[in-house]
Amino acid sequence: MKTLVISVLFSLVSIFCHASYIVIPMEHDVQKNHLKAYGIAYWVLDSGVEVYWLLNYRGGAFAFKNVPIFEKECKTRGVSYEVIPNAQFAQIRQQIADPEINQDVIKLEKPPKIAVYTPDFNSRGERIQPWDDAVTLVLTYAEIPYETIYDREVLEDKLAQYDWLHLHHEDFTGQYGKFYMSHGRKPWYKANQQKMEALAKSLNFNKVSMLKLSVVKRIREYVEGGGFMFAMCSATDTYDIALAAEGYDICDNIYDGDPQDPDATNNLNFDKTFAFKGFKLVTNPLEYEYSSIDHRRRKVTPKTDYFTLFDFSAKWDPIPTMLTQNHTRTVKGFMGQTTAYHKSLIKSDVLVLGENNSVNEARYIHGTYGYGTWTFYGGHDPEDYKHYVGDPETDLNLHPNSPGYRLILNNILFPAAKKKKRKT
Repeated sequence: MKTLVISVLFSLVSIFCHASYIVIPMEHDVQKNHLKAYGIAYWVLDSGVEVYWLLNYRGGAFAFKNVPIFEKECKTRGVSYEVIPNAQFAQIRQQIADPEINQDVIKLEKPPKIAVYTPDFNSRGERIQPWDDAVTLVLTYAEIPYETIYDREVLEDKLAQYDWLHLHHEDFTGQYGKFYMSHGRKPWYKANQQKMEALAKSLNFNKVSMLKLSVVKRIREYVEGGGFMFAMCSATDTYDIALAAEGYDICDNIYDGDPQDPDATNNLNFDKTFAFKGFKLVTNPLEYEYSSIDHRRRKVTPKTDYFTLFDFSAKWDPIPTMLTQNHTRTVKGFMGQTTAYHKSLIKSDVLVLGENNSVNEARYIHGTYGYGTWTFYGGHDPEDYKHYVGDPETDLNLHPNSPGYRLILNNILFPAAKKKKRKT
């Protein structure tokens, strides 16, 4: 009996001593593929295992219990990893807990269900709009699953099925991206306008702008109830413009068949917006710009276009710290229809996460609304400085360590770290 007890105790001690964790380091010179590392973290969560996000530790490292299949997956996806004993991981956590160190450990508990708001396909399975989307590109590359929805699904209250929503590079004002001057005669433009007008009519709206207003209001309800919304490029400023202009027609004849309301720009209601205040509309229907929000007259060159991420207190401000995790604090800038935001037009309660202070612009901003949050990220493609209509999509195999794309993936994992309460 005594021999049996000793044997059992020895086995337990042996198991304890050999228990280990996988750490995925995220420093710039250690991690071979930062983007796929997020896919590993998501996949582990989806397997029912908790993931620890080590904020400000080794570039925002991930850690989870060592299971052979996890180690194999890291090798398969080309993600750098380290195996450390349980005692060492406990020591790391103890060091991070030091109140004098700007680091923290966040437990990720459940993979968020992701929706991407994007137009559907035509009868040949091709996108009508001739541009790609950075979020769908990086989700696909990182092997993180997502579903697509559009106006019909939003108005049918399908958003409640998802934890995280990305807004595609959409024009929520109903002006079709204000591409009329440059692309109004192109087949894709005409087909897109016809398709959107038919969709609006099928959903009982007289105009596309009315449909889009209803959509942004439903999305606002989703955020208010606890949803997480992320938008890039023109889906950021046009979202707020649509809310502020409610009750006024801001579309000219070429977009909806009747004139603009001349009083619109002087009657914008900024109490309704998420991020912006005091902006003016660009009323010229042929000008490729929506409002004064976008900082277009920027005195920077591609070689000098960078923005800086703010350092936040990991222990006191975990949300902005999560959203800014990176292996560099200086991120290469990139253009878009909406590139950056005039800082003077940003509401005082909005948190600026990244800015180019030399030209007084914000690039990456965040805020709360009700029980949920929203994040706006200026620009179109973090690895293509000027991504024109019709350009081929970026091959992320050439940019596995992209700091700009990492910011998108921070937003995707962020909801896993928060237990959400939805309004009833």
